[in-house]
Amino acid sequence: MSEIVEIRNASVGYSDDVVLRNINLSIVDQDYIGVIGPNGGGKTTLVKLILGLLQPMQGEVIYHSNNKENLIGYLPQVSQTDRSFPITVSEVVLSGLMSAKGGYGKFTRSDKARAVEILEMMGIIHLKNKSIGELSGGQMQRAFLGRAIISEPRLLILDEPNTFVDNKFEHDLYELLRKLNHKMAIMMVSHDVGTITSYVKTIACVNRNLHYHPSNIITQSQLTAYNCPIQLITHGDVPHTVLGEHHHHDHKHD
Repeated sequence: MSEIVEIRNASVGYSDDVVLRNINLSIVDQDYIGVIGPNGGGKTTLVKLILGLLQPMQGEVIYHSNNKENLIGYLPQVSQTDRSFPITVSEVVLSGLMSAKGGYGKFTRSDKARAVEILEMMGIIHLKNKSIGELSGGQMQRAFLGRAIISEPRLLILDEPNTFVDNKFEHDLYELLRKLNHKMAIMMVSHDVGTITSYVKTIACVNRNLHYHPSNIITQSQLTAYNCPIQLITHGDVPHTVLGEHHHHDHKHD
């Protein structure tokens, strides 16, 4: 499969604080990566590196695309959203096309028709003229997911997507992502390891370093070897495993 983004021997952090050291990762078409790890281990820093919001202190990030503007779609944590910003749900979704237009182009009739399709897919067409300040957390997340996928990116990155999702949408979200994965690669940061392992194809354990596991089946011994001190719980009839505590230093960045 074709590579989308390649990280080579990259170290990244803030000022003199190196959060991730000498990491390597290759994201290919139709991969579905679950990013797991402890708070402060560097998951969000990894996302910022891939998005180009942080530059590596050493190493490099290579984007394999002639059209970088539409390469990556991003669903941020809803808690980071300014609810007071005067924008409607429909405008939120359409704003996902602005980078391709250079920020100045007008939306065409086909753009607006595509936005209607996305709003229907997200189940929020009835909210299209509402201000984002009037939405619940789950409704807002649907709007911003629509914004992330309207340009049909090759890679969709989701940062803790199940934090504000209502119960009804949680199942719909994972099923929608499963379908989207036929068209695009997905990287999902999540603490709900037991749930995402049912959906992802591969796992990246992030705790100051990065260990890429080419399967969604991961054992306690592997996590221990990866220095990834997380609690793994699977739901249903499958027995659950609780990982032992691994001592590590607390860091303020994630």
